[in-house]
Amino acid sequence: MNSNHTRHTALITGSTSGIGLELTRSLLAEGWQVIGLNRSAFPKEDSDIQDGLRSGQLRWVQANLTQYDSLRKAFNQIKSETDSMDVLFNNAGGSGNDLRLSDQGHEMHFELQTVVPYIIYMELQDLLHKSTLKTVINTSTSAFNMVKQFNLDILEHPAEFKKLFGPYATSKLALSLWTREAAASPAAKGIRLLSVDPGGNNTLRGNKTSGLPFYIKPIMKLFFPHPSHGASLLYKAAIAQTSLTSGTFLMKNKPTNLRFTEQGPAILNRVHEIYEHEFLQLDSKTDPVSKKSV
Repeated sequence: MNSNHTRHTALITGSTSGIGLELTRSLLAEGWQVIGLNRSAFPKEDSDIQDGLRSGQLRWVQANLTQYDSLRKAFNQIKSETDSMDVLFNNAGGSGNDLRLSDQGHEMHFELQTVVPYIIYMELQDLLHKSTLKTVINTSTSAFNMVKQFNLDILEHPAEFKKLFGPYATSKLALSLWTREAAASPAAKGIRLLSVDPGGNNTLRGNKTSGLPFYIKPIMKLFFPHPSHGASLLYKAAIAQTSLTSGTFLMKNKPTNLRFTEQGPAILNRVHEIYEHEFLQLDSKTDPVSKKSV
C-alpha cells in the first residue's frame, strides 16, 4: 500500500473489538499511524496492538462517543497531537437490545450511528484536508434493505423496537443517505465520502449481550466469516482512490443504489442542525466557534 514510503494516518472509532480491531491490526501491519477513538481500552492480550501502543504507532484517545462534552475533549486532544488525517473510519455502532436515549435526548442508535459520525466528520475536516487521501469511510449495512418505510420521524422517534431491522437498520440507512448528500455539498471541498457494508461477520462475543434476533446468532457463529473479512472491505474502499465516486454506497465491494434517497436532504439538514445547535452550542459556552456550513 505505502509504496511511496509516506506514512498515512487513520482514525478508527469502535476499534477495540470486531471489525474495528481487525482493521486496526491490518493498518498497523501496513505501517499506518492509527488513532483509536473509543470509550474502552484496547485488549491487553493482543500483542500486536500492545506493541503498537508502546511504539506510539497506535494511540488511544478515550471518549464516550454519545456524550458531546466527552467528544469535545477528545477532539481537542486529537487536533493538538495530529498534523493530518488520511482516512476517518466511522465504524462504532451495533444493534442494541431496546430503545434508549442518549444524554442529549436522542434515540441511541440514531445518536451513535447517524449523528456522531457527522459530528466527527465536521470536526476533523481540517485534518482531512491536510492529508493525501482525504477519505471518510462510514460503516453501514445491507440490513436496511428490509426497511419498508422510512422518514425523519421514524428515524428519530421509532414507534416500536426490532432487533437489527429496526432502529439499527434505519440509523445506518440515514448514515448512508447523509454520506451521499454531504459528498455532493460544496462543503466537502475534495474530501471523498463513502458508506460501506462490511457484510456479515462473526462479531459475537461471549461476554456481551447481543442485540441480534435469536435466529441470527447460530447462523453468525457457524457460517459468517471472521471480522477480518469486513475489515478488508473497509480497507479496500479507503485505498480505491480512482474507481469510486464520492457518496457511493458499497455492498460486496460494489457500488449499490440506495432506497429512500428523496429523504437524504432532510437527513443531512437534521444532523447538521444537531451539530450546529447542540454540539457547537455546548462548546461556545466556553470557547466561541465559527459555524460551519452544510
